[in-house]
Amino acid sequence: MGIERTLGDRKGRDFCELQKETITNSRARRNRRRHKMPPVQKLFETCKEVFASSGTGIVPPAQDIDKLQSVLDGIKPEDVDLRPDMPYFLANASHRRPKITYLHIYECEKFSMGIFCLPPSGVIPLHNHPGMTVFSKLLFGTMHIKSYDWVVDLPPQSSTIVKSSESQVPDLRLAKVKVDADFTAPCNPSILYPEDGGNMHVFTAVTACAVLDVLGPPYSDIDGRHCTYYTNYAYSNFSVEGPSIPEEEKNVYEWLQEKDQLEDLKVEGKMYSGPTIVES
Repeated sequence: MGIERTLGDRKGRDFCELQKETITNSRARRNRRRHKMPPVQKLFETCKEVFASSGTGIVPPAQDIDKLQSVLDGIKPEDVDLRPDMPYFLANASHRRPKITYLHIYECEKFSMGIFCLPPSGVIPLHNHPGMTVFSKLLFGTMHIKSYDWVVDLPPQSSTIVKSSESQVPDLRLAKVKVDADFTAPCNPSILYPEDGGNMHVFTAVTACAVLDVLGPPYSDIDGRHCTYYTNYAYSNFSVEGPSIPEEEKNVYEWLQEKDQLEDLKVEGKMYSGPTIVES
């Protein structure tokens, strides 16, 4: 009788402890679900960590790049309150190049976050990202991306500059095509670096599409990170001295020339209206 009572008491205590533990774990799971960090907030927190030591020409460590790429890859259009049927993405009835909308999410001296909204046939002209590491996530749609890097690995006798005959006209510089293809969401985020990865690129919307951009550090004229636009020319358009590029490789080389005016580019800035970022 004494043994049975002792065993019963022990089982009772064990059952109560188990019940308390189950309730505690259940509450913890509910709290975790209730306080789950919104994807755009998680992106912000990750950017703060990855670009903490950001500066011109400074590339984050490989593990940090992988971490940010993974977070960015998980973001969906609904996480930033975007849909393809919104006014930003409506086709333009006129023959003019459609207007592009930029949704500003966040910017500090270390990094910036924003979304480019392109209607069908919308174009972000060929431009550079001096000293910057840039992550681009196609949220929806199909986009053609063509990107370049400056040529630095040709033999010393080869010419990579074509001098302009006019003093006020910029010289042409040789670049190599890095990417020239269509991308359809969902696809992996693209990453470009200060010296490679396609630091200069042009975006052309095949369909309505949205691109989430993270720049570290952002553009800054004061710090020498000025956005420069270019016109591209086929390699065969100009003759140069010294060894020539083999005929079968000429299609991946082009001449780029800086241009000052972009009469056909219309970008309208709008405030981002998705989930609010909380700065701690």
